[in-house]
Amino acid sequence: MTTTVSGWRRAAALTVATTAALLAIGSATAFPALAGTTLDAVKARGKVICAASSGTIGFSAPDDKGYWRGLDVETCRAVAVAVFNDKDKAEFVPLSGQQRIPALQSGEIDILPRTLTWTIQRDGNGINFTTPNYYEFTGFLMPKSLGVTKVQDMKGASVCVQTGSTTEVVVNDVSREHQLQLTTVVFDSVSALRQAFFSGRCDALITDAAALASIRATQAKTPADYVIFPATPYMDALTPAVRHGDDQWMDIVTWSFQALTAAEMFGITQANIDQKLTSGDPRVRRFLGVEPGNGTAIGLDDKFAYNIVKQLGNYGEIFDRNLGAGSPLKIDRGYNRLFRDGGLMFPLAFQ
Repeated sequence: MTTTVSGWRRAAALTVATTAALLAIGSATAFPALAGTTLDAVKARGKVICAASSGTIGFSAPDDKGYWRGLDVETCRAVAVAVFNDKDKAEFVPLSGQQRIPALQSGEIDILPRTLTWTIQRDGNGINFTTPNYYEFTGFLMPKSLGVTKVQDMKGASVCVQTGSTTEVVVNDVSREHQLQLTTVVFDSVSALRQAFFSGRCDALITDAAALASIRATQAKTPADYVIFPATPYMDALTPAVRHGDDQWMDIVTWSFQALTAAEMFGITQANIDQKLTSGDPRVRRFLGVEPGNGTAIGLDDKFAYNIVKQLGNYGEIFDRNLGAGSPLKIDRGYNRLFRDGGLMFPLAFQ
């Protein structure tokens, strides 16, 4: 059988058209089924479920009435506002360092905002990091009576370490680098870890420096008897994480936190946000949903950022009441200032 050139072209055109149609059908059926699955589950459930620490004041801990408070808690509440316009449509599940990542991977929780350091090995192992909500160095907490104020003087010390945390690696790295022969005493339970340190079972306690400040301020009989110093010269990015495979949910969590830092950059606070609705600045108008587009782009109401700031305030306000001058911890904001103020917080563009 002989096929003419024109016949071949018609056949090829038909094949291309058929393939394109099949791809279009596949796109219409497969991709929507994958997109937004976490959002659908969260809406059906009526709440966002987030990991929490076992009582780290300033980051995530229940108050004396059982209401969860802290920077990580409010990071989660921002997502609850974005989805439900209700900061209290959030549930918190206390998890140890060893439990937290498996809980996220298995679907037990929707967001892991629990003082999690962004590392390459974690990033490649079933989770996606969103955007840092706190920058900090890893530190050691030690009694001043031991006379140690820097890593190089820690030779032979014992260190209380939480299993499943990056601090296990840090202790081993520091010990090898400076030939310190450090001994690790590993705990799964945070409460047991802290109790062991304050009872003298370990010479030092290692974790993020802000968490150490919280522990010292709230659990030491005499906080002034303890010193905190850096374990390494490196800075860590503590970053909320979500599961791999759901880009829309990752976008929602990312931009919910970004709303907090962008609001601070725009000078928008919980108190003045309604006045800002009449702003002539196009970026502010888009941010607040006066002009449409931002929320729709990620499957939310265009006023999601307005709602977040209206209920929670901006990042600076949240930092102040949980960790800074308005809190018992009085932690200097340092690297967690906006970039314009010499910090590392860099709001992305709401446009």
